Amino acid sequence: MADTPWTGDACSLVDALRAGERSPVEELEASLAAIDRSDLNAFSFIDADRARTAAAQADTDLPFGGVPTGIKELERVEGWPYTEGSLVFEDRIAPTTSVHSARLLAGGAVPVGLTCASEFGGLNVSVTRLNGVTHNPWRRGRSAGGSSGGSAAAVAGGLVSLAGGGDGGGSIRIPAGYTGLLGMKGTFGRIPRSPGAYSRPNTVVLGNLARSVRDAARYFDVCGGVDGGDPTSLPRHPGFEAGLGTHELRGRKVAVVPGLGGVHLDPGVEDNLRTAADALVADTGMELVELDVTLPNFISHWMMGNMSTLLADLGDRWPSCAKDMTAEIAGGLYMSQALYNLRTAARAEDLRIQLNEALAEVFEQVDFVIASTNPGPAFAADAPTSNPDGSVVEGFLSSRVGLTAFRAIMGLVRALSAGYTKLPNRLIDLTNRANPELVAMGGLTVIANVYGNPAVSIPAGTVDGLPVGMQVLAPHHHDELLFDVALAVERHRPWPLIAPPQPNRREFVAPVVTN
Repeated sequence: MADTPWTGDACSLVDALRAGERSPVEELEASLAAIDRSDLNAFSFIDADRARTAAAQADTDLPFGGVPTGIKELERVEGWPYTEGSLVFEDRIAPTTSVHSARLLAGGAVPVGLTCASEFGGLNVSVTRLNGVTHNPWRRGRSAGGSSGGSAAAVAGGLVSLAGGGDGGGSIRIPAGYTGLLGMKGTFGRIPRSPGAYSRPNTVVLGNLARSVRDAARYFDVCGGVDGGDPTSLPRHPGFEAGLGTHELRGRKVAVVPGLGGVHLDPGVEDNLRTAADALVADTGMELVELDVTLPNFISHWMMGNMSTLLADLGDRWPSCAKDMTAEIAGGLYMSQALYNLRTAARAEDLRIQLNEALAEVFEQVDFVIASTNPGPAFAADAPTSNPDGSVVEGFLSSRVGLTAFRAIMGLVRALSAGYTKLPNRLIDLTNRANPELVAMGGLTVIANVYGNPAVSIPAGTVDGLPVGMQVLAPHHHDELLFDVALAVERHRPWPLIAPPQPNRREFVAPVVTN
């Protein structure tokens, strides 16, 4: 009987299950026991009975047959809570299972429960009013990032070998970077978002938090492909896992832009990134190209555009439900209602076109862009935002009086904007100039969401003893090349698959793929 969960990658666990070295039932029991002992707060819901039934019936011939798996709580699983990490929906139960989750379960994964996420996936943090604080397994008291922080903590913390995630502005790559995991954001549409596939802002993609490249590649093979409920979904790829290691990287051109989008990096991050990038170039024979990459600041407009789908989700609960929401989310919705008009929408479209055309020009000159995943290593776990100076909004909106006052101010701005339609854009520009740190983290990752191209966060060592990620971007539909870039790092400079130290556990490193 296994005393602790598997500490290798999910694919090697499948191999062990097929060989009879472990059984799905004993592996599940080890995971359930580890979750029960853990103080990471990675899971918000556990369904032990359903998991035990699935483990007892597991078909290990399936791609993830018998692998205990966490599902991000923003996903739907029929009969499970569908809270989206919010007190607003704490009693809601999912009536259906999402296509993404259904395909994962059809691939043999054993559903252990739901992993914690930031409220509505709207923040890059690991804390909600509903679930409390999720901790980084590399250092308790530090954030696992967001919004897929629970999945990252569960996989890096050795609780389960596999967990799903979503990435609308960096929500897979950001927590992967903070916890030493691989975080792949595929080309937009690679995995269907149905049901509920909103037509805007068209930045959300689905995927997983992975210990190895082959885990991520197999996950995309299992979950990818067209679904009619999501008209943006792409045809199934012939086989990401089968193609690992088959693409020539020698001679391909790469630009290193550490603070992509003009984001300021913490001390030590750029030096570490350049060292990792130089090693990758040397290991693969790629050609380093000096390139000036200047991109428009799209973050504020992107954030406000996202609020339209949240408003649709809340329906007639808003605004009376504001008191139950995270201050930043409620404040962001009030602000978006006040500032987002036809002129702001037009400005957003103009900025999006500028960004698309700028990146198109970049990828005419290079095959890859390397940047940091996050501005620095993980910040405080209980921080309401990634802003190191604290949240002004949190302080102001923490009381009912503050919330009422803020709502009144935004109402006044909205009224003034009706007569002076240029006011919202001017206020947005002023806020960006005065508080650039408010969007620092998302500024590195959201670029690939807006453009829709693939991007991957690869473990790149540590700064101050905490993991940092090297983010690599590629042109649309070249996901397989990014898998091979990550594979090159994995082969030459393997990373720990779980967070050290792990008492009574054998330390694993990423396996070598021999294709």
